[in-house]
Amino acid sequence: MKENHTPYALLGLMTAGFHTGYEMKQMIDGSLNHFWKISYGQIYPALKKLVEEGSADVKVTSQEGRPDKKEYVITPSGEEQLRSWLLKPVEDLPVEKNELLLKLFFSRNQEKSVILHQLDSYEEILQEKRHTYQSIKEMLLREACPSQDTPFWIITLDYGLATTEAAVVWCEKTKVRIKEMKEE
Repeated sequence: MKENHTPYALLGLMTAGFHTGYEMKQMIDGSLNHFWKISYGQIYPALKKLVEEGSADVKVTSQEGRPDKKEYVITPSGEEQLRSWLLKPVEDLPVEKNELLLKLFFSRNQEKSVILHQLDSYEEILQEKRHTYQSIKEMLLREACPSQDTPFWIITLDYGLATTEAAVVWCEKTKVRIKEMKEE
């Protein structure tokens, strides 16, 4: 059975200064979601479990006219748990679900124009993704007071940029191959 990495992501977010479930969700949506999916429904049960295990403490503050604010802080036990996980080697590569590849796999009986349109649409999405990554990177590089985490965030952005650029090149080469195929 695969290990659930969500608790480690949340512990890591605590070390980066994100202490409420809302702040964590905002950071996940803005950054982690590009390479690690965590649903909103996973966050609060995982935070509750981290508190129960002693990996995090929670401070509850009353707010007038709003629900209580819960701020989570990593404990020494949680820091040890995070460090231990960070030391473990990566054991497998993720399997990517890619609708375009699934369609291409079964496209023998598809018209070239439809396949080329699919590739054009996919490449457009990749270009938007590349632009997003580049914008985030530029924003991080412009920050007046960068976080100690910033160099590591840029490393993950560079991975996203490199893989996206490779996919764009693949799209262009694939379109050439499709155009060169003989009609049957």
